[in-house]
Amino acid sequence: MDKTENNKAWLLVLPVFLVVAFSAVLPLMTVVNYSMQDTFGNNQFFWNGVGWFIELLDPSTDLGGRFFDALWRNLLFSGIILAIEVPLGIAVALAMPRQGWTVAACLIVMALPLLVPWNVVGTIWQVFARSDIGLFGAVVNGLGIPYNYSQNALSAWVTIVLMDVWHWTSLVALLSYAGLKSIPDAYYQAARIDGASRWAVFRKIQLPKMRRVLLIAVLLRFMDSFMIYTEPFVVTGGGPGNSTTFLSIDLVKLALGQFDLGKAAAVSIVYNLIVLAVCWVFYTVMTQMDAKGRRS
Repeated sequence: MDKTENNKAWLLVLPVFLVVAFSAVLPLMTVVNYSMQDTFGNNQFFWNGVGWFIELLDPSTDLGGRFFDALWRNLLFSGIILAIEVPLGIAVALAMPRQGWTVAACLIVMALPLLVPWNVVGTIWQVFARSDIGLFGAVVNGLGIPYNYSQNALSAWVTIVLMDVWHWTSLVALLSYAGLKSIPDAYYQAARIDGASRWAVFRKIQLPKMRRVLLIAVLLRFMDSFMIYTEPFVVTGGGPGNSTTFLSIDLVKLALGQFDLGKAAAVSIVYNLIVLAVCWVFYTVMTQMDAKGRRS
């Protein structure tokens, strides 16, 4: 006898859908509306259609040039962050103890940077990296290396990269550690019997078992680094010049600094679509890997 479905259970989910519609869908519809209009102040809007999007995707225009310059900075920053934090996080996870009281101590220490608010992180590094009173800036200049993040673009990039590595490598390390803890001891016992080297154990056992966890870590770190705003804004304000002006910072300048709501709305929609596209790619890869793992 077939079981009857109780559709009344959907009534319990309805409030959640209403909250999501109010807090997400309606603001998104407002942004879409703004992206197709122009305003000259006094809350008077004029229809512009897809004009802002055409200008945005044309690198020869002022809006398109700003957008693509900031986009390349975002992609470069995210690439550098992933290239540093993922291997470093794996190395830290491999070095962490597996048993004893030191496990809890290491987990607490690794979680501490994640508890610091973003604006506080920016403020800490703004002082820490100053060339006159900051410990890091004073040490670097004392070694004979010219360093000033407020005047030199390379110094500014080094500062925000080190700041992000300090803040978020712990996340990759904790996720990798969780993946390592899920590996049964039988795998290591078989490797010891076969006389496998440490590198062989990592390449054949640990890395494949951490694959899904690492995909999640890469996805989270890409999303956060690609949408970074508070830390570089507090430290450099997008400067010197526009060297650290990422899409998020340029979007705020466009919307609040110049009050170009139509252009800012178009940029935010394209910005959001890029993030969603990357998330979809990662979700597809993770689904395919899971399906292959089940078949094997």
